[in-house]
Amino acid sequence: MTAAPLPAAPKIRYPSPPPGLRWLRWQLRVQWAIMPTRAFRQAWGLFVTPRRLALKAWEGPALASARRRTVAAGTGTVAVYEWGPAAAPAVLLVHGWEHRASFWGAWVAPLLAAGYRVVALDGPAHGESSGRQVTLTDFGGAVQAVVNTLGAVRAIVAHSFGAASVAGLPVRLPAGAALPRLVLISAPVGPRVVAERFADFLHLPQGLVARFAAHIEQNTGRPADSFAAAASGPSIGAEKVLVLHDEADEIIPFAESGQIVAAWPGAVLHATRGLGHNRILRDAGVVQSVVRFIV
Repeated sequence: MTAAPLPAAPKIRYPSPPPGLRWLRWQLRVQWAIMPTRAFRQAWGLFVTPRRLALKAWEGPALASARRRTVAAGTGTVAVYEWGPAAAPAVLLVHGWEHRASFWGAWVAPLLAAGYRVVALDGPAHGESSGRQVTLTDFGGAVQAVVNTLGAVRAIVAHSFGAASVAGLPVRLPAGAALPRLVLISAPVGPRVVAERFADFLHLPQGLVARFAAHIEQNTGRPADSFAAAASGPSIGAEKVLVLHDEADEIIPFAESGQIVAAWPGAVLHATRGLGHNRILRDAGVVQSVVRFIV
């Protein structure tokens, strides 16, 4: 069945763009006109370089009781945080772009109360993990490296870029074991639409998207569209899949989760209202609904 076309990528606009952004857009447009390869390299560097944002006051307490360790991955060391009995089945929490393990603080106590071991990581180039730049395959590879150390895994819960990485790689349990539960929150449908939004944000032509796709295929040996959640995700072999998305998400259009579910046999979409892209992670009702799904 042919998927319905996606709506146009949302326009990311500042009421009054800061001078630094205006200068960057002008510089890249000029470069694109006369040196497109150089402009692409600069744009790609921006695309894969997350900011390491200042620690928020509530983040420290969220990790205070965690056991900490590191796992080796292709990008270097990955910081891992664990709560609960080591012998209990794990629920792995995978954050999104420019987030970190501490953003899952609201999830720890409910999952512990349900009898699970809770595991979260700082993705490459995020939090306490090493690296400065990270691609979807880097991020997914780091998640896979952590999964390989966990033993029994009950569920993976992933948000935004983390969800794209888990489903797009995809991440799998060792020895071909089925993943009992998978939860994708605020997930983009695939890298192409993300690149379209990025090009729009920088006021660059959509020719940038074709270069992005070619670059991904050259470096991974896979077409860029093969990393779309709906294309690769079903091969994870999850027994049950829950997709959550807010109808007013200001970063990833709600329609994209609808397309993921339409192409993923058995996946269920749960819509929220008024929580946006990030507050959905801190909503008690969302947390409890996911815990019930996992159990």
